Amino acid sequence: MANKRRRRRRKRSSHLGRNLLFVFILFSAIAATVKIALQPPEQKVDEPSVALPVDNPNLSQEEAEALRSHYERKPSFYTILVSGVDDGNGGSDTNILLAVDAANDYIYGVSIPRDTKASINGKNRKINFAYNSGGMKLLSETISHQLGIPVDYTVLVDLRGFEALVDAIGGVDFYIPVNMNYDDPYQNLSIHFSKGMRHLNGAEALKVVRFRHNNDGTGYGSEDIGRMQTQQDFLKAVAKQTLTPGNLLKIDSFVKIFQKYVETDLSLGNLAWLGAEAVGMGAEAVDFSTLPGDWKSPYIYLDQTAVLELVNQYLNPYVEDRLPEDLNIMS
Repeated sequence: MANKRRRRRRKRSSHLGRNLLFVFILFSAIAATVKIALQPPEQKVDEPSVALPVDNPNLSQEEAEALRSHYERKPSFYTILVSGVDDGNGGSDTNILLAVDAANDYIYGVSIPRDTKASINGKNRKINFAYNSGGMKLLSETISHQLGIPVDYTVLVDLRGFEALVDAIGGVDFYIPVNMNYDDPYQNLSIHFSKGMRHLNGAEALKVVRFRHNNDGTGYGSEDIGRMQTQQDFLKAVAKQTLTPGNLLKIDSFVKIFQKYVETDLSLGNLAWLGAEAVGMGAEAVDFSTLPGDWKSPYIYLDQTAVLELVNQYLNPYVEDRLPEDLNIMS
């Protein structure tokens, strides 16, 4: 089953939407493995974001049992929402829903575009508004409502932690795919790199993965798709370089970074367990994609058929497949 999933996963063309945060979370978890007793997370079946109507007195016994079956959880399968803030204003433009399937040895992350159309407090909004309006609780409930699956846990990361992580592992060797020449005085941002292999420190890496186009408009040709591909390639380079037991020698550095830059409802014991599982799976078990949809200003409209397929293939924590009526995709 796991091998079949991996074959399917390699066939899917995936793009990474600032999912570099996930590497940071993994390494913080790895660091915890030798500090704290391992403790598997609990599976949150009864979160309010996915109400289970099985106690409705108007249901027959057969109907109630069918509903219970529809919400039966897979063993050792967890969903974790990882969000990042980097603007100092409380906004969350980086949102990744992770599926950790410890039974079948895979970790899959799906980037949720910030402009995805969603209903928030009864109004049409871009999905990143949920965090600004109600923090991680409202954001996770909004994503859960759209995808028809629970969000078991949340992790909020200051993106400065990514820069600190790259420095902690001694930098990363990476092939920069295009010449990069961009300046933004408003953000005090200058990105200047030549195409080719380079050893990047944390500050340089953050610039490379933020790059979309040059001052003259050249660059990737397709800004977000090109940037996502670079981010995906960089993530794989980081994972290959760092997802090894040898990095346990840098435990203290990882723990300090984690304590400074991360907020989560996962316990240290949970992180220790997840870290041990990730190390056991290896970097090849980790893959990413982006929720499929189309841009029609001012929103990205999700493709319900494609989203449902992705949910059932990678994200669904339930034994039974989700049905179209389980999702709440806005048109």
